[in-house]
Amino acid sequence: MALTDAKVPLARRPLFRMPARVQAWLAGEHAPTQRMAGAAFIIRVMSAAIVFLSQILLARWMGGFEFGVYVMVSTWLLVASELSHLAFPLTAQRFIPEYTQLGALDRLRGFLTGSRWVAFGTATAVSLVGAFIVRLLETSLDRHAIMPLYLACVAMPFYSFSFMLDGIARSYNWIGLALVPHSILRPIGLLLLIGAMYALGFPVDATATIAALAIAIWIMTLVQLVMLERRLATAVPSGPKTYDFKAWFATSLPIMTMWGFYTLLIYTDVLVLQQFRGPEEVAHYYAASKTLALVAFIYFAVAGTAAHRFTAYHVAGDKEGLAEFAAKSVRWIFWPSLAAIVLILVLGKPTLWLFGPKFVEAYPFMFVLALGFIARAAVGPAERLLNMVGQQRLCALAYATAFVVNLTGCIVLAGPYGGMGVAIATAAAFVVESGLLFLIAKRRLGLHLLIWRP
Repeated sequence: MALTDAKVPLARRPLFRMPARVQAWLAGEHAPTQRMAGAAFIIRVMSAAIVFLSQILLARWMGGFEFGVYVMVSTWLLVASELSHLAFPLTAQRFIPEYTQLGALDRLRGFLTGSRWVAFGTATAVSLVGAFIVRLLETSLDRHAIMPLYLACVAMPFYSFSFMLDGIARSYNWIGLALVPHSILRPIGLLLLIGAMYALGFPVDATATIAALAIAIWIMTLVQLVMLERRLATAVPSGPKTYDFKAWFATSLPIMTMWGFYTLLIYTDVLVLQQFRGPEEVAHYYAASKTLALVAFIYFAVAGTAAHRFTAYHVAGDKEGLAEFAAKSVRWIFWPSLAAIVLILVLGKPTLWLFGPKFVEAYPFMFVLALGFIARAAVGPAERLLNMVGQQRLCALAYATAFVVNLTGCIVLAGPYGGMGVAIATAAAFVVESGLLFLIAKRRLGLHLLIWRP
């Protein structure tokens, strides 16, 4: 007897029937990762829109000079925070799946506790050292940057700690908990605080903005911590804890070397440019580079959700599964990234105008930087895969080489060519980085991590 229309699933009704490829995508072997990547992608898109809007409003409210100071200080804050957690957020995506699959619950519980204390403790120590350095250099620093730098030191421990919470949540596929607090709620909180100050007639300068950022960081990190504790209480049974710090640091330090060079590679252009040009030109270049960098949310959406799957395939010894999943992850990153880059370039000039009329002068920089982003997308999440399967030392060497190329190029070209010079150096470094990662994966793992296949 035929099913009545009321009993037929929606997917099988004529008006609601999904294409076969979509049904396979939702039900295939990699469906959990694809759904996670899709959720991460949506969150990243929302976050990119919110952050981008906030950057435009801040540039308008603060003016080019104060916005340039804010960019310089917030860049230093991000770099220091990314370096101070010793790569334990990335290490979490290696050890949590491994301990879970092996049933080593004592070591799992130890890592969940110990990793957070390590990340917060080292970040606190770095922030104290940073405040001491600012104190020593007060007479040689721009007076507009002194108080913002002190406030950045106050924000740093919790900023770095939020990355640790992110890494743990990702390892359990809790992508909303990993991303929403700091990717969406934090920038909204910052925007509301600064918007209220602007509406009430208070001066909106770099000091006020960094203070508001510190408040938003503290609040959102504490909220994320409470929510994560509740989830872990139901996911991991209570019991004894084993702290294998030797194994953790043996894994994290090479990754930290890689991550350190990766972070410096991303922000060297801004950090070097500010030594040769004034805050306004730094602000213009920053607006152009960050507009194009919106495409990076595609990479992070896929790579962040795929990293622990690489570990699972590696631990299980499933080389064919790893190769297939790696090839798919490259496609998931490259084609959306290429489409996004083309769209951003088409809309680049009117988008930069939103920051202010003078920001349009930075439009040519975007075409140069685009070449580097295309090269990066072409190898997909290569660095995440290499780190998850024990190739972190060679990965660190690749990033060290790219960083040297970037730093040298920026120092040589920033003086005579300003923003265009650092754009050329950065794009060249991205090409070198991608080429080296491809060669390492090919020769050490036999994996073809490139969108173009022979």
